[in-house]
Amino acid sequence: MPGRMRLFMFLIGLFLLVFIIELVRRKKIREEYSFLWLLSGVVICIVSLWYEAIVWITKIVGAVYPPSILFFLGLIFLAVISIFYSIKLSDLSNHVKKLAQKIAIMDAEKEKHD
Repeated sequence: MPGRMRLFMFLIGLFLLVFIIELVRRKKIREEYSFLWLLSGVVICIVSLWYEAIVWITKIVGAVYPPSILFFLGLIFLAVISIFYSIKLSDLSNHVKKLAQKIAIMDAEKEKHD
């Protein structure tokens, strides 16, 4: 991989790390949600410095073109993020439903006493 491309990729990974840390610091994103994004920033930095790892993974998988592995790993990452957020969304929906039911019961009991 050309030197400028490595530098550009490393800077993107570094920017992602700094950006996510800043979002956590400003309480815009919770720590539990930042883990996968921080991990992706670290992986981008590692891949930019150690391109041979991508070539090695490409050979193991049987692919021909190393960037195709990067796209494949990116798709896997996005699938993992989607599943993670689907689980969190389901948990929150169940929690909201239980809270609404509790409020409805409390309102019904309050109306009985009035």
